[in-house]
Amino acid sequence: MTMPTTMATTDIALDQDGHLCDHTIWSPAIAQQLANTLDINLIAEHLEILQQVRAFFVKFNHAPATRPLIKWLQKTLPEQDISNQKLQQLFNTGLVARHVNRLAGLPKPPNCL
Repeated sequence: MTMPTTMATTDIALDQDGHLCDHTIWSPAIAQQLANTLDINLIAEHLEILQQVRAFFVKFNHAPATRPLIKWLQKTLPEQDISNQKLQQLFNTGLVARHVNRLAGLPKPPNCL
């Protein structure tokens, strides 16, 4: 059982790993609050990616791990030339799937540490 915690600035319930307890309350403003913990200022490119990660979740009913995430983004956002390296740079992390899902308001992917 995960114990909900709240973000300092609002009453948004997060699980022990910092993911939203309720993915349906997600908004770009909430994404920015989560991104602040990674020192990321979200721009349109980030938000397009996060929207597609949420679309993956709706279609397949689970948060994507890194490989399926990258394949999905390459297919749905071909103009962005997505790669693991690009996502690492954009989201300021080596834990791409973990943090992209967290910023998209989704649960931690099942095989992430």
